[in-house]
Amino acid sequence: MEFKKNQEILLTIEDFTREGEGLGKYQGFPFFVKDTVIGDKARVSITKLKKNYGYARLVNIMEPSPDRVEAPCPVARQCGGCKIQQLSYEKQLEFKWNQVANCMKRIGGFSGIEDLMEPVYGMDVPWHFRNKAQFPVGTDKKGNPVAGFYAGRTHSIIPNTSCLIQAEVNQEILEIILAYMKRNHIPAYDEKNHSGLVRHVLTRLGFVTGQVMVCLILNGSPGRLTHVKELTEALQRIDGMTSIMANINTAKTNKILGSQCVTLWGKDYIEDYIGEIRYRISPLSFFQVNPGQTRVLYGKALEYAGLTGGETVWDLYCGIGTISLFLAQKAGQVYGVEIIPEAIEDARRNAKLNHMDNVTFYVGKAEEILPREYGRGCGDAVDNLKNHPDVIVVDPPRKGCDEVLLNTMLAMGPDRIVYVSCDPGTLARDCRILCRKDYEIKKMAVVDQFGHSCHVESVVLMSRIK
Repeated sequence: MEFKKNQEILLTIEDFTREGEGLGKYQGFPFFVKDTVIGDKARVSITKLKKNYGYARLVNIMEPSPDRVEAPCPVARQCGGCKIQQLSYEKQLEFKWNQVANCMKRIGGFSGIEDLMEPVYGMDVPWHFRNKAQFPVGTDKKGNPVAGFYAGRTHSIIPNTSCLIQAEVNQEILEIILAYMKRNHIPAYDEKNHSGLVRHVLTRLGFVTGQVMVCLILNGSPGRLTHVKELTEALQRIDGMTSIMANINTAKTNKILGSQCVTLWGKDYIEDYIGEIRYRISPLSFFQVNPGQTRVLYGKALEYAGLTGGETVWDLYCGIGTISLFLAQKAGQVYGVEIIPEAIEDARRNAKLNHMDNVTFYVGKAEEILPREYGRGCGDAVDNLKNHPDVIVVDPPRKGCDEVLLNTMLAMGPDRIVYVSCDPGTLARDCRILCRKDYEIKKMAVVDQFGHSCHVESVVLMSRIK
């Protein structure tokens, strides 16, 4: 059958992609449809055709899946953030667990992996769990400033000041800023013309401390914010307000933050806890956005590391030292590696803040630092603890680990490797390399850090085969 664009067809959704799109077949030809879930019978309109598959837009649900729920957010379909809010949370967790298991089987080549996987760790309440938000700011058709989130795969702003996965205080913050901008004719950034001033509003919240940070990302000097005292005084009335900042980003770029920050009022950081560890967080700091589930994830990493008090541990891609300090509570010595100098400054500051002197941090690429430090003590008569780690913990970006790094980890031969991952595909690929000969997977846990999205975190314990 020959299909045409805008042609309407009836589909039964049979599967789900890793990106959260439903998959159905019409006369054997597969179509991907956003906003659908497995079991939906839907009328869809064809939007794009490829040689062997196509894409379609949901027109209406003819018969809903038993797993479909009414998305509580009124702009869930337009917004690019919560791609699977229409799927019951129980089924979201099942989908993510299966996603990890399937990648480990298909990409990693592991059989029987389900027997090694713990039940998925979900949230008790999957709403208002994020401690960080970045709201793009623009102008509506009437010339009023608006803030919200980008529609999927676009830079068109969907106005929304009350996002259901963000901290509730954000609504009050945004309404104060937008009202201030309107009263004082402060122009929002225009991406097409690279004009205007306010590009984004960044917020951070300490879930334990209650401390609040607001940072305006500006296309120019903070001096262009007229009557700025009016703004800071209004924001100060919010409970917990600790830091009001400006970040300067004048580049024609999709990157949100520039490198320069200016304090408008209060401190240039907030503090919060994960477990018993206190962290100092600046606008530029990387810090896990779901502190409740981060405690679960790091707790699993600590459990899998099997520390008894005297071990030497390397923590690779350590960021501001979040996992390093968690491990240092029970390790003899921890070495952290991170490529971003500002993050290492934060890590050292956090170690001092928690009175931990058994942690050392290095700036550089993990795939360069680890081989260098490993090579320094090889052949010495006296063993160098750094060259013979008991445990290596790795928490790489989505692209996974560099091949040189994986080979160096194998050469160093720790008793245990704990791999924390934000991408099941690269996790499976790297585990396959590490488990070719010397290591085997002992345990796996899947942790939902990002409810209503398709992203999933997992942690794997690999032990050396003796």
